[in-house]
Amino acid sequence: MKRRELLIALGSSAAFAWPLAAGAQQKTTPVIGFLHSLSADRSAPVVAAFRQGLSENGFVDGQNVAIEYRWAEGQYDRLPAMAADLVGRKVDVILTGGGTAPVLAAKQATSTIPIVMGFVSNPVDSGLVDSLARPGGNVTGIGILSFDLVAKRIELLSDLHPQTRVLGLLVNPTLPTAERQIKDAQAAASIKALQIHVLKAGSESEVDTAFAALSRLHADALVVSADAFLYNQREQLAALAARYAVPAIYELRENVDAGGLISYGSSVAEAYKQAAVYVGRILKGEKPGDLPVQQPTKFELVVNLKAAKALGLTVPHSLLARADEVIE
Repeated sequence: MKRRELLIALGSSAAFAWPLAAGAQQKTTPVIGFLHSLSADRSAPVVAAFRQGLSENGFVDGQNVAIEYRWAEGQYDRLPAMAADLVGRKVDVILTGGGTAPVLAAKQATSTIPIVMGFVSNPVDSGLVDSLARPGGNVTGIGILSFDLVAKRIELLSDLHPQTRVLGLLVNPTLPTAERQIKDAQAAASIKALQIHVLKAGSESEVDTAFAALSRLHADALVVSADAFLYNQREQLAALAARYAVPAIYELRENVDAGGLISYGSSVAEAYKQAAVYVGRILKGEKPGDLPVQQPTKFELVVNLKAAKALGLTVPHSLLARADEVIE
């Protein structure tokens, strides 16, 4: 082949190869790892809120972002392997849901991939972030300081049932923040001069046993602590509270929807929409350590009048007037 023909051939090959090389360098679709303590069917509202938040910030699953879901089905010991799997798949960011356990698992698995907490109590005390204002590291998201909420729930329960002198506290002992929740509740009960008994349950049968113990302890009312497993057992809790005629207060409105008496806490759906905003900002280039941990600004008081009537309780008008929603 003559020199001139060779140069033309090489030039043509280069021109053909360049678009392929350029295409190969194009950024692939970013992947979000979604690590949750519960099951998919019990968390459908959470997923819907998160996807809505993503969509409102320009990210649509299946179009310009992909989501890899991992569900622990209420078994916290599955979380470390699931977190490691997401890290191995080199996801761009990990969204955690269902309490502190999945965040701890994700943080153990990676110090570089950004982690956004869906909804976590006391993230500073748990060692997840350095501070709310300057989280540092690779973790940020939605956090809440639990003591004030525990104290408020005990106050509301006392308003609803003024005869309360002895409280039960139901807590999942496998929860990483269980001891902190117990201390918060004990301190809040002490302020109201109430006796408190701690009942531990990390399985369905243990929940049954705890309610039987409530009866033997002559507890006047029950505080159900914030926990993904106990949230998952909301129908069981409502049924047992009705069977043992124990007024109970919960963290989330979903417990009241399931037949529970009263709840006071922030909206899970709103928290996950806020978390989606942070996921979007991180995908656009911001660093998690520079994004302050957000705290919910609105707290919902939901009262179930049907449950109150079944317990023989008259809900004070002052409490009804403060309620964000009354279920009749």
